[in-house]
Amino acid sequence: MRRTLTVMGETFPLATPFRISRGVKTAAEVVTVTLAQGDVVGRGECVPYPRYGESVAASIAEIEAVRVAIETGVSRRGLLEILPAGAARNAVDCALWDLELRLADSSLAEATGIERPLRPIATAMTVGLDTPERMGQAAAALADAPLIKVKVDANDPVAQLRAVRAAAPAPRMIVDPNESWTIAQVEAMQGLAEALRIDLLEQPLPAQEDAALRGYRSVIPIAADESVHVAADLDTLPDGYGVVNIKLDKAGGLTAALALAEAARARGLGVMTGCMICSSLSIAPAWAIAARSDFVDLDGPLWLAADRAGGVTGAAGYLMPAQAGFWGGL
Repeated sequence: MRRTLTVMGETFPLATPFRISRGVKTAAEVVTVTLAQGDVVGRGECVPYPRYGESVAASIAEIEAVRVAIETGVSRRGLLEILPAGAARNAVDCALWDLELRLADSSLAEATGIERPLRPIATAMTVGLDTPERMGQAAAALADAPLIKVKVDANDPVAQLRAVRAAAPAPRMIVDPNESWTIAQVEAMQGLAEALRIDLLEQPLPAQEDAALRGYRSVIPIAADESVHVAADLDTLPDGYGVVNIKLDKAGGLTAALALAEAARARGLGVMTGCMICSSLSIAPAWAIAARSDFVDLDGPLWLAADRAGGVTGAAGYLMPAQAGFWGGL
């Protein structure tokens, strides 16, 4: 049966600004895809990322360029051949997953082998980039969360991290410079990383400067984010990385993300699940990766002023799954 594709951009304002080393976000700009087959509808969402040269308009154009193939029955495997890894493919792939699971009266848990019913997952709660004083205040509000993620840049990370740890002494901590450090800064921060009990350092160097991590042995694991999009990228990943941050928008959908997770585990790498600032429609499919991850960073929808109805919810640093029927079949 022929499918009907709908694709559009949507904007979700944030409750508070989200600051990282690259700038400030005040809204989530997403692309939403729906695929209808008869009375059954599957949905997917992506967040185009300027860091990768993506935009809402360009992602919509990418999808429109393969409309005929999508509407006439391209499979998820076939989609890998007609769209490159990235945000546009993610939205279509996730819509196909949703549609297939609904048509089969199945569920994401059944299809991917994760525990059912889905259980709450501890997610990193983000402390955005700001002055040390304000970051400390933000961290104090998260002092009882199991995991926090601290956004820093190259300007004053020592003071920022000390302020956060003083205000929140208990949580596990991820530090994310968003490619803003040099290898000299990574080396200089090793002692502080131990003293502050930092659990993970995420993509400290620009991806094009990865060579500096060949043979490097950090006192804490270093996660590759911008440096790894799909499984093939693992072949050239420097051995200084010990963890891979898997994002569906980078991988180009859940299909490719599952392949990346399997390949990372086969190489002895830890797995982290991440997201952009997004709605719950981006998070529901990522649950299949998050349920088996060492670190989970899926607080994107918790920054929104208003999320999609029936989506995920958060409390005390834990993410509760979306309501039954929101995405992924049953």
